[in-house]
Amino acid sequence: MIGLNQRLGRFLAVVIGLAIGAALLVFFLVNRQAPEHSDSPPAPKVVAVIEAQPLAFRLEARGHGVARPAETWQAVANVSGRVVERHPHLESGTLLREGTLLLALDPSRYELAIAEAEAELTQLEAEEANTRRLLDLERQALDLAEQELSRIERLAATGAVSTSQRDAQRHSTVGQRQAVATLENTLALLPAQRERASVRLAQARRDLADTRFEAPYDLRLGEVDVELHQFVGAGQRLFEADSLAAAEVEARLPFSMVRRLLGRVAPVELEPGTLDLSERIDLDSIDAELELVGAPGVSWEGRVVRVASGLDPATRAVRVVVRVEEPWRDARPPDHPPLQRDMYTRVRLSTSSPVAQLLVPASALHQGELYLADEHDRLVRRPVSVAFQQGDLAVIESGLTPGERVIVDDLQPAIEGMALAPRRDVALEARLTARALGEVTSGERQ
Repeated sequence: MIGLNQRLGRFLAVVIGLAIGAALLVFFLVNRQAPEHSDSPPAPKVVAVIEAQPLAFRLEARGHGVARPAETWQAVANVSGRVVERHPHLESGTLLREGTLLLALDPSRYELAIAEAEAELTQLEAEEANTRRLLDLERQALDLAEQELSRIERLAATGAVSTSQRDAQRHSTVGQRQAVATLENTLALLPAQRERASVRLAQARRDLADTRFEAPYDLRLGEVDVELHQFVGAGQRLFEADSLAAAEVEARLPFSMVRRLLGRVAPVELEPGTLDLSERIDLDSIDAELELVGAPGVSWEGRVVRVASGLDPATRAVRVVVRVEEPWRDARPPDHPPLQRDMYTRVRLSTSSPVAQLLVPASALHQGELYLADEHDRLVRRPVSVAFQQGDLAVIESGLTPGERVIVDDLQPAIEGMALAPRRDVALEARLTARALGEVTSGERQ
């Protein structure tokens, strides 16, 4: 009985709901209003426009690279010895002036070698002087012997002197000749002995000089691997130091950007047989700016010094080397640190375009078309040819005429011939001019 009542209640609820829905449907049908028809045209669409004008333009190429010193000194021992002197601040990170004595090895062995070589040279000089005096005497004796031999041979020819006397004089003369020849040979060998002694002396002096390590330029020490009283062998690495004179960044830049940039700075005529790239391309006309990644406002001015051989094997990018002179000169750590080893930098190369360019915001392009406002304030969809895009700018090669008004709003829908109410965006035109000249903030670069 209870189940029957429940089923009856559900049935009545459904019937009542259907009746209420039917009543509402009839009510809405009776009170519906017919659509209103208007003969007046739709209101013009308000749009922002800019006037297309040729603008002075700076071509840019952007990339990234890691800083490194332009010159690094790997101090290696050329001679062996015990460390007898070590600069008190010979530690990683220390800055030291040119000419500072950093390290000294025990020089006694090489000082003894110098003294020995100098003594040998002195001895050879004395031997030469003595030999020359003896040679003069022996030559005088030889002259007398030759004269006596001639006299005896004349007498022997007449029978006044025996043959035995003549032979004895001959033997004596030959002995005297041999003595002169021996002394002459000794003198001839002395220059070679002096040369060998001079070489040993020069080598000993060079070895002595190699026991002292003085800073060849203002430098910053890297890793140091030697301690006081330590014995070091020839060829052992001692420490590393970076020059403070200049730093370099090998920037990786897209090939298309570099090709476009360098194409504007190549000389018109080249001398036959020119091989040097700096003669083929005016690298000095390229401005270079480096910015420390992650530290807006920390930047350095540099110059392009060369294009490294080959492309980067991973990205196929061009490797352009930018040099920064005296990166420590204006350093103000921590706000403006110097450009140091392993700093990751953003590199911007730029040069002035030889001709003005028609530029529009890249956002104004719609699948190869620009929306224009004609002289009757009607929408015109114009296909254009884009030479290239640089950042948020598009360089128009053809399809756009100076003075035409380009719509910079995103119209939806964009119907050909629709009525417009153009409003010139002077502020955007000013920003466009600034961006064309490369006058952008660090925040915009990021």
